[in-house]
Amino acid sequence: MAPWYRYDKANNLILTLHIQTGAKVTGVVGIYGDALKIKLAAAPVEGKANAMLLNYLANQFEVPLSQVILKQGDKSRHKLIVIQQPIANPEQRLKQLQQLQQLL
Repeated sequence: MAPWYRYDKANNLILTLHIQTGAKVTGVVGIYGDALKIKLAAAPVEGKANAMLLNYLANQFEVPLSQVILKQGDKSRHKLIVIQQPIANPEQRLKQLQQLQQLL
């Protein structure tokens, strides 16, 4: 298992993320230390970047937005996200996202 994600006892997915804001396009960059690096096409102003991140993750893991929770890092680049009962496998999803990113 990769250090950037784990499952809790309730089978919720816990993601460790490193966020880069102000990018041209939102997407997964790759592994950054023990975190998954994601770039966001939003400025870290008035929670806009956090909102974009949660929406992006909900779409990528095919869950309702209400199942994606920012647990730690509200005002930090380093964030801990909980995705309740995700359908998608994180390793498989990362590979798909990286392949898609290379096509752009």
